[in-house]
Amino acid sequence: MARPIEFDRSKAVDKAVGLFWRKGYQASSLSDLLAVMGIGRSSFYAAFTDKRSLFIECLDLFAERTLGLLARACADKPPVDALEGFFEGGLFGGRDERRQWGCLLVNTVLEMSGVDDDLAAHAGRHLDRVQDAFRAGLEHAGAAPALAQDLAAMLMLVNEGVRVSSRRASPQAAPPPAIAAIFRLVRNAIGCPSTLQITREIAT
Repeated sequence: MARPIEFDRSKAVDKAVGLFWRKGYQASSLSDLLAVMGIGRSSFYAAFTDKRSLFIECLDLFAERTLGLLARACADKPPVDALEGFFEGGLFGGRDERRQWGCLLVNTVLEMSGVDDDLAAHAGRHLDRVQDAFRAGLEHAGAAPALAQDLAAMLMLVNEGVRVSSRRASPQAAPPPAIAAIFRLVRNAIGCPSTLQITREIAT
């Protein structure tokens, strides 16, 4: 009978996500992973098979968290405000140092294209899902389907640029002013004022 794997798998994977997110796939050695996950080599291979399989699981988890964040934000706020908040704060907002790590999905496409195209494509498919979430939010805000699709594609280009740029910014840097400008264009395109604008109009 095989010996039970005695560790909290979900916590170990969460630690691996952080390491891959911060250092990338190639720079995260097996020794690094074992140390941060707090497990032995035999338990690692029994639970995850190999580093590549674990990395795919981490990409999937990161994508689900990102999509869950978007869904919750769009349920709590007007959709365009929610999308703007996503761009300003990312997956972990405030002063969390992880803002400086960019996006694991975008990082993977950049790192693995031409090195492991299957991994790059896997991350790219998750980015397509995020872009589709942008489109759904814009449609919910009143954009016609074709316009929502075009704006979502534009926002994904902005997203990729913002996440790359964040890796050379300080962890406490304010959101780029360009984000506010982009969302003014989005609101103008679909005739959707910000909640701040509405508040000001009511006050006057």
